[in-house]
Parts: sequence; structure tokens; C-alpha cells
Amino acid sequence: MHYVFSKYTEGLRSSAVRDILKLTQGRSIISFAGGLPAEDFFPLEAVQEAFERVFRQGKGALQYGLTEGYTPLREAICRRMAAKAIEVRPDHMLITTGSQQAIDLLTRVFLSPGDTVLVENPTYLAALQIFQASGVQVVGVEADGDGMLPDDLLAKLERHAAKLVYVTPTFANPTGKVWSRERRLALLEACKPRNVLILEDDPYGDIRFDPEGDYPPIFSLDRHPDDCGVVYTSTFSKTVVPALRTGWVIGDSRVIQMMTRAKQAADLHSSTLDQQALHQLLTHFDLDAHIRIIRAEYERRMQRMKALLSEARFADLRWREPAGGMFFWVELPEAIDATALLQHAVQQGVAFVPGRDFYAEQPRANTLRLNFTHTPPELVGVGMDRLAAALEAYAQEAIG
Repeated sequence: MHYVFSKYTEGLRSSAVRDILKLTQGRSIISFAGGLPAEDFFPLEAVQEAFERVFRQGKGALQYGLTEGYTPLREAICRRMAAKAIEVRPDHMLITTGSQQAIDLLTRVFLSPGDTVLVENPTYLAALQIFQASGVQVVGVEADGDGMLPDDLLAKLERHAAKLVYVTPTFANPTGKVWSRERRLALLEACKPRNVLILEDDPYGDIRFDPEGDYPPIFSLDRHPDDCGVVYTSTFSKTVVPALRTGWVIGDSRVIQMMTRAKQAADLHSSTLDQQALHQLLTHFDLDAHIRIIRAEYERRMQRMKALLSEARFADLRWREPAGGMFFWVELPEAIDATALLQHAVQQGVAFVPGRDFYAEQPRANTLRLNFTHTPPELVGVGMDRLAAALEAYAQEAIG
């Protein structure tokens, strides 16, 4: 059989992160690669009890549900969003299979092949995969530690007649940076008068190490929910458990209705069983207290990796201390190719993600991403020893 695949597949690329995760399976490799939360802090008993409560409701709990999502769960999320100065109703929300599906659905209903999306350069790898597979032109905007540079943003909005700007302004993947309030406002003020929609991806916003930090969602800074210039998406994967694959997206009701139609065509609805269990969990479990626990633990793990990166053997590496989230973004000396370095790292028993694939354009080969949340603190030192050994092996090979 000769299989002739669609034009859509021409834009599909395998995820570098997923490929590295497969590479490390079944091997004694310490992985700093995946954006994984720590299993030791999964609320196992609370999740189990939540499912038991659902099953006690009877067979009706196993029936098909609304495409928009389980209404009591959407109502509970609305209450949680109010704490972020986001005032919405359930009809402004769609439950999705992870926040990544929200990116995919909005792309399907809002962008046509040839349209232009602006992204921070570098940006979230999976978003790039979705945009590129859809035939969308992706243009990178230069940024510093506070977010997109306003002058470059304005120039590229005009030059490319962009239709959408995709951002992860709070503890970004892969860089870990957090935008200033001024840059958030500047993005909104640049986009809305030009009728350019902002897609704000916020999977890490609750993992903040400074509880008093001023990190308002861009969605909260605009008139909302109707006629809002922002679509906001988030997920429970980083604060509850990833396996539930439950996220949500908020926006103007016209946008949400169109995304709901696209979801009907894609999968009818996300798992109603998982949604009901999440509602039970939010009702009977103190999620905010749990988030405070994982914040403290993740900050401890971040500080452990920071201390090791600060040692003399890594003096040639450049990085910024994260204020939250899951990642260190590391710049190697210009002469080092992180993809080639990964081969030495795996031989030494450690893994990371090379930075090249996170770039929309002009990729920098001397960058890499390190996850600090998944590896237990007692193993981080071992992993960093192995990374140092890999750098030494790379240097020896380069010499000759």
C-alpha cells in the first residue's frame, strides 16, 4: 500500500521533548528534560477519593457530557479565576484536553494558512508545532527579561499584518522569565487597536515563588469577557496531576462558541469522568494549600540547581534565576552545540532539552532547557556532575 498523506502532515514535526523522554525510558538516566511535576507531591489520596465520590453518584456519571464541559467544574473554575481579577461566566469557558488543545482549537477557528502569528523568540515548542502544521507563518519577536520589546513588536505587527500574538508571560516555557506589568500593558495596547488577538498561555502562573509578585494575567488588564482582545488558557496539569489532561480556555463568548464547534468535530468532549472528579476535588480538597506546598518544594529544588549552576565548573554558562515555573534557560558558550552536547550527556547518564527547537526563527544552537521540578534534590547533584562530565567530554572531542 502506498500511503499519500495530506498537506497538513508536511508541517508536522516530532517533539524534541517527547523524543528525549522516550530516549530516557528504561535507562538509568537522570532527566532534566521534560516539564514534569514531582510525583512525590501528587495528591494521590485526594484524587482517589474524588473519583470514589463520582462513582457513588451512580451510572449517570459515566454518560456523555456537554462539549463545553461539566458545568459545576466550569463554575468552580470561574470562582478560582475571580481571584486573578478575571470575572467570567461558564458560557465564556470551554473545558479542553489540556491547555495544548486550546491552542490547537483557536488555531483551527481563527487562523488560515498563510496568516501570521507573532511569538516570543524562543517560545513553547508545542505551540510552534501546532502553528507550523497549520500552514501559519510564525515570526519571532525579540525580547529581554521583561518580555517582548515594544519597538520590535510594533514593527512586526505592521510589517507582517499579524492576526494573532501567542505569549506565555508568566514563568515562560522555555525561558522561565516573567513579563513586567508594563510589557503586558504594552502588548495589549499595541494589539487591540490593530484588531490582533492575544493568546495568553498560563500553565505555570500558580507556581510563583514570591506570593506578592505583581503578575496580572493580560486577560485581567483588558475589558472582559465580552469584546476582550485576549483569549486565556490554563491547565490543572501542573497543580493537580498531568494524567487528568484537563485544561480550560476563556474568551469572548463568540470565540468560545466557535472553538466549541471545532471541539465537537475533534473529540465531542473531554473526559467527563475526569471533569467530575476534578470538581469533587475542588469541592473537598484545599487546592490552594496544596499549591503552597508544591511552590515551597519547587523553590527548594530550584535553589539547589541554582547553587550547582553557580559553581566554578559552570562559570562559562549564562542563566537567569527563575521567579517561578519549572525551568532554567541556559546559554552555553557560542562554540558549543547543545544538540551535540546531548549525545555526550546521555552517555554520561543525564538528559536535557537542546534549545534550538524552541525558536521560531534564527535558532541559537548554544542554548538548553533544564527542568528543576521533577528530579529529587538528592539526585540533582548527581545529574549536574554528569552534565559537567558531558561538557568536559564535548570539549575534549572538539580539541581533537
